[in-house]
Amino acid sequence: MAFFRNNAVNLFNFHYAIHSIALSGGAAFFAVYLVKAGMSVPAALVAIGLIQATRFCIRPVVIGFAARWGLRQTLVTGTLLSALQYPLLAEVTGIGAVLYALVVTSAIGDTFYWSSHHAYFATLGDDQHRGSQVGVRMAAGTIVGIFSPFVTGWLLVTFGPRAAFDASAVIVMIGALPLLWTPNVSVERHVAGGFRAAPQGTALFVADGWVAAGVEFVWQIALFESLGENLLNYGGALAIAAIVGSISGMILGRYIDAGHGVRMVWIAVGIFSAMIVLRAIAAGSPALAVAANALSPLGACLYVPVLMTSVYTQAKRSPCVLRFHVATEGGWDIGNVAGCFTSAGLIASGLPLQTAILLSLIGTAVMFVMLHRYYTNNPGVPIEAMDDLVAHP
Repeated sequence: MAFFRNNAVNLFNFHYAIHSIALSGGAAFFAVYLVKAGMSVPAALVAIGLIQATRFCIRPVVIGFAARWGLRQTLVTGTLLSALQYPLLAEVTGIGAVLYALVVTSAIGDTFYWSSHHAYFATLGDDQHRGSQVGVRMAAGTIVGIFSPFVTGWLLVTFGPRAAFDASAVIVMIGALPLLWTPNVSVERHVAGGFRAAPQGTALFVADGWVAAGVEFVWQIALFESLGENLLNYGGALAIAAIVGSISGMILGRYIDAGHGVRMVWIAVGIFSAMIVLRAIAAGSPALAVAANALSPLGACLYVPVLMTSVYTQAKRSPCVLRFHVATEGGWDIGNVAGCFTSAGLIASGLPLQTAILLSLIGTAVMFVMLHRYYTNNPGVPIEAMDDLVAHP
């Protein structure tokens, strides 16, 4: 497996595996805990939207920091800052000062982390193995997701929110350790055309942010309510889903690398859209909700490699990888703010959560058109042919 020969990417994926313990643990309980803490569903969605809006406003700060310290140090800093949101989440009891502090802290940590995360991964990765390397990263996240959500639910029920969310914070900080053995990547303070290279990637991320509002945040709340607002059952449902999707991404990523991107767009977006419809149908029924959630990783393991292979490849070919991802992440913020606020408004007006989940189909339709166009224009080179070129220049 040639895509495992890049040691820097392997260390990055090890970091992400550790970080994913918190993403599938404390972070997966973020929206549902706001509701559990006494906030209405619309208020919780507005709070999440405000986090993304704050991220959008402060993203340019990341460029100055990275120009001085480099991408690796920016990612390490973002990792440590993102850990601070979890202890604050444990203290939320409704709308008030703690919630406002949580919004700002989450925004700062996530802005530093995700902008540098994507830029660093795009820089370290190999174009001919991009899909496989994204697939390995996905597999790393889903494998740890088998036990992490159940353990987090158990900690919440047995020891309370402070123990559960403090544990997530410690794990996030430990996740910075593998990065200490990866190379630093410098960032120029001024780059001509750094942002102008990202319109397609930004548009893709606007659509993805809109999709995430329904597929991620609204669905988390819908699943939680379908299971009687039982935190342990909710964690168990997430664990079952992780078992189903633990290896799919790696296999499908290699299929993209072999030059089948256009076909994978049809398959990935089609199955992902079917998953959205299934979630909307299942909301409110415990058995159906668990089943729909269990099938979700298959859709995600198809959808994410198809999306991110195109975005990372575009980023690495741009004048500045970090500026490219600051622009695309800003697009994600815009899409997610619009999706969260729209969902909150619909639910506050009396419409069911299913309506907000189905809104994600608008984003997948836009995604299909853009990704189909990208892979048609960039069909790729099969891995076997690429290996021949390397061996016989």
